[in-house]
Amino acid sequence: MFGNLQPSFCQVKMVLASAAVAVGLFGLFLAPGQAREVGGVKLPDSASVQGQNLVLNGAGIRTRVVIKVYVAGLYTAQKTTDANAVISAETPRRVHMVMLRDLGADALNDALQEGLKKNLSAAALAELDAEAKQLGSLMLSIGKAKEGDAIILDFSQSGVAIQVAGADKGSIPNPKFAAALLRVWLGDQPADAGLKKGMLGG
Repeated sequence: MFGNLQPSFCQVKMVLASAAVAVGLFGLFLAPGQAREVGGVKLPDSASVQGQNLVLNGAGIRTRVVIKVYVAGLYTAQKTTDANAVISAETPRRVHMVMLRDLGADALNDALQEGLKKNLSAAALAELDAEAKQLGSLMLSIGKAKEGDAIILDFSQSGVAIQVAGADKGSIPNPKFAAALLRVWLGDQPADAGLKKGMLGG
């Protein structure tokens, strides 16, 4: 009478397969340290800035004409699609760039300075002139950003801190400049509209 209750080999196999899929999906969402791949570059799904845990809000590729220049990921305290919320946030934020080609620091600095000019009023530019010049000095000290180099900019109420290939390059202690510099990627006239969309999770 109990013989009919014994599952067939096929049934057992199906149950085990379903369990394996469930475990795999569970791990996909919860696995610590999981990285997201963009343009062949793996970006960590989280970061820590000034002791606060940040999540990868979104990422994309900076393209100039048809040339892929770098991958950039935006890290925030919580995910959002609101650019202005990121720019004005009092919590730390991070832009993690990974170069897809060699680029002279002068070219990188020119792009950042151009982005500031496009997204700030003349009055705001004048107010932050000293900080913009300091940014130029920090970027030019890199010499050359090589393919695969990571350039990390941390934004907070302490200002902007810059790392290149794991080495601290200095900081600009002005939170107003931190917000202004974020506009290079997230402002009304971003460096790359597609990149902005990707960084905001689009």
